[in-house]
Amino acid sequence: MTFSIVAYDPDEEAWGVAVASKFLAVGAAVPWVRAGAGAVATQSYAKISFGTDGLGMMATGMSAEETLQRLLEADPGQATRQVGIVDSHGRAAAHTGTECNAWAGHRIGVGFACQGNILTGGEVLEAMATAYMSAQGELADRLMAALLAGDQAGGDRRGRQSAAIYVARIDGGYGGDNDRYLDLRVDDDPDPVNRLEGMVSLHHLYFGETRPQDRIEINEALVRELQVLMAGQGYYSGVINGAWDDVTRTAFDKLIGTENLEERWRTTDAPTHIDRVVLAYLRGRFGKQ
Repeated sequence: MTFSIVAYDPDEEAWGVAVASKFLAVGAAVPWVRAGAGAVATQSYAKISFGTDGLGMMATGMSAEETLQRLLEADPGQATRQVGIVDSHGRAAAHTGTECNAWAGHRIGVGFACQGNILTGGEVLEAMATAYMSAQGELADRLMAALLAGDQAGGDRRGRQSAAIYVARIDGGYGGDNDRYLDLRVDDDPDPVNRLEGMVSLHHLYFGETRPQDRIEINEALVRELQVLMAGQGYYSGVINGAWDDVTRTAFDKLIGTENLEERWRTTDAPTHIDRVVLAYLRGRFGKQ
């Protein structure tokens, strides 16, 4: 009832799953990821314990293929299951049971596996694999490219309802004390994959790291612009004088916090510069005064 991709990026040290389906809240059942262990997509009469058990096995050092065989050997319903797995080293394995509903199959590549059932045809997985291998950007972007390609190639032949993407990195989550780098779900929507793509873009806005080339010096002209913008939104009531003083910075801190951009800008981290992405967002949200 689903198409998905599991993958590993050795440069990011990140593992992830992206999935879409004509099924309510597919993100609650299919994707299972643990940084340092691997990723599992369990679908087609999904056996949820394949996720938890599979990650536990790979955390001990078992390969994706060994983990898959161990899971299937213990499952009397394996003929109805579909599973994709990637381990801590990026080795991939997949299984499509003989009783999965047509069209069903999988495609294994270097560091990834695509799988799907009740699809419009094999072209869905071919499109996903091609898109993943040719896409640019971080792992989340390439997973999203694969999901979009599968959706555009036909996807689930019953229609669309939900989609999800989950990427884990060691200490890569919000605040840096957890591994949940990106965990987004569209549980019930007529166009879930495109909606999910928009949410991934928002995640990059709120939580992406500032690139050196995107650091803009906060000069007098820019301060005046920010003071006018903040005054229009009720954050600043001082004189529009272009001075990057304590009053102005405090007001800007409040604006940043309200807009959930604190991972992108902190007074202590960049007291004299602003992220170009943040500035573009603020101008678009409130209008350049």
